Amino acid sequence: MKRTSNKADNENLVQMVKFLLFSMSAGIVQAISFALFFEITKLEYWSAYIIALTLSVVWNFTLNRKFTFKSSANVPVAMIKIAIYYAVFTPLSTWWGDALTNLEWMPYLVLFLTMVTNLATEFIVTKYIVFKDEINTAIVQ
Repeated sequence: MKRTSNKADNENLVQMVKFLLFSMSAGIVQAISFALFFEITKLEYWSAYIIALTLSVVWNFTLNRKFTFKSSANVPVAMIKIAIYYAVFTPLSTWWGDALTNLEWMPYLVLFLTMVTNLATEFIVTKYIVFKDEINTAIVQ
């Protein structure tokens, strides 16, 4: 069994921590915007969720591309890859979120559980598909 170097292990750990922290900031963007749209404008769960999710995705993608993965990947191509992930995740999470809130689950619990699911799956997709061969390729200034 091949063992990765300590340097690679440390880099993976640093990437996970950075991704977690930036995702938490995106989660704050998502939670606040969701609350504004859900509580103030009285949008239905699914409408407020989709708007809030879109805002958080753009925030998270931008920060993680620049600071976590330090990638010089073609931004439109990378965003298309993320869009494909969200083309699957968004309908599924909107469906289960709407279904659970219709069963009278607390909307913020549903949102939190969905955000945790999104965190884990998006890290895997971002690291191993979106920026797979283009991590640490950005020119440091």
